[in-house]
Amino acid sequence: MSLLKLPNGPQTHPWIQMYQWLTNPLEYMEACTKRYGDIFTLKLGQNFAHQVFISNPQAIQQIFTTDPKQLDSGESAGIKAPLLGQQSLLALDGKPHQRQRKLLTPPFHGERMLAYGELIREITEQVSSQWQVGETFAVLPSMQAISFQVILKAVFGLEDGPRYKKLNELLIKILNPKIPLLRTVLLIFPSMRQDLGAWSPWGKYLRLRQQIDQLIYAQIQERKAQPNLSGTDILSLMMAARDEAGEPMTDLELRDELMTLLVAGHETTATSLSWALYWIHHRPQVREKLLQELDNLGEKPDPNAIFRLPYLNAVCSETLRLYPVAMSALNRLVKSPLQIGEYNFEPGTILIPSIYLTHHREDLYPESKQFKPERFLERQFSPYEYLPFGGGNRRCIGMAFALFEMKLVLATVLSRWQMELADSKPVRPVRKGLLFSPAGGVQMVVKGKRLQNQPILQTSSSSV
Repeated sequence: MSLLKLPNGPQTHPWIQMYQWLTNPLEYMEACTKRYGDIFTLKLGQNFAHQVFISNPQAIQQIFTTDPKQLDSGESAGIKAPLLGQQSLLALDGKPHQRQRKLLTPPFHGERMLAYGELIREITEQVSSQWQVGETFAVLPSMQAISFQVILKAVFGLEDGPRYKKLNELLIKILNPKIPLLRTVLLIFPSMRQDLGAWSPWGKYLRLRQQIDQLIYAQIQERKAQPNLSGTDILSLMMAARDEAGEPMTDLELRDELMTLLVAGHETTATSLSWALYWIHHRPQVREKLLQELDNLGEKPDPNAIFRLPYLNAVCSETLRLYPVAMSALNRLVKSPLQIGEYNFEPGTILIPSIYLTHHREDLYPESKQFKPERFLERQFSPYEYLPFGGGNRRCIGMAFALFEMKLVLATVLSRWQMELADSKPVRPVRKGLLFSPAGGVQMVVKGKRLQNQPILQTSSSSV
């Protein structure tokens, strides 16, 4: 049997494919899967190159386990990260990527990660203490404030002060553009990045980035001037790290990795938390079960005990399954001829493991559009069937930290507050740059403070 070069895909003009992928991506992907199967080709990007979307677990397993010399990500695979920089873990490939990954992984694991538990809880209590009983508000900005403070304090070691406030203000501006679709287009089409002055979209972007850089480099220099300071924040740990040759990270590498952690760890966690609060209050029985599990731990439980709670873990897992923040794992560039199933991919082909489509396979997740945390108690999914943080040599290094933060924030909010959704209308995902966010930011009403073991308030929200 002769092998096929490329899977089938839409035959419409590439501009039409691009438009549909930009404006209505989830429905477009699902329609393609229905018509062409779990491996299909679209013509997207700057030169309308063939990009192969894959939601077949066996094929994803092969992608994640293939030697990076033959199949790798990074800038050559189309990961353009003008905000993050060329030394970002996302943009690097080969040996430089391997080196950075080794240097960056330790601070996000084990006891070092758990040491941030009290900080996460305090920040959550401080942000949520500003909520007013009876007030209708969008949850997303509060979750952004929490995840942002966690990163600035745990990653940068920044305390409240002028630099903290300025960095906060600038990052909110650059991460939340007024026209998200325009930002997406600028990121996908480098030829459109024209600096036509401070009022042009790209000019404004560059000037914001420059101001952010000044603050980040000032923080690095200040830390370097205190060589005996043994900080527990991630910047201190990164500065102390040495590679196999005994070399530290350069200032440019530190800047690019700090920016990567900021961008990758802020909006993603805030969005996941907002979705979780939506589903928990949309399904009252889920909230009831969660509160019973949390109440069993007693007052002010140990963060490690919260991290291990099985039902809370299932709720977080199902939240990340249903609407993963990133639609796809990082692009992989074929570097030498590669056979996957009945296809023989030539060098230069881009392969994209689709997180969203894999998470909505009916053979793996029956009634995939329904929120059912029980799925994760009833069976264990392989890393090729459930992949909210990507996989292989590109799996997100902040995965354990993100889950730890997510669980602690949810436990703190649910234990302290009685809330309900402002209305029963379903919340849909909308594209926000390259990520997906709940439309309207999840409107909720605070009903009052909650005492431990207090009878659970019946909300008016309907179940799915």
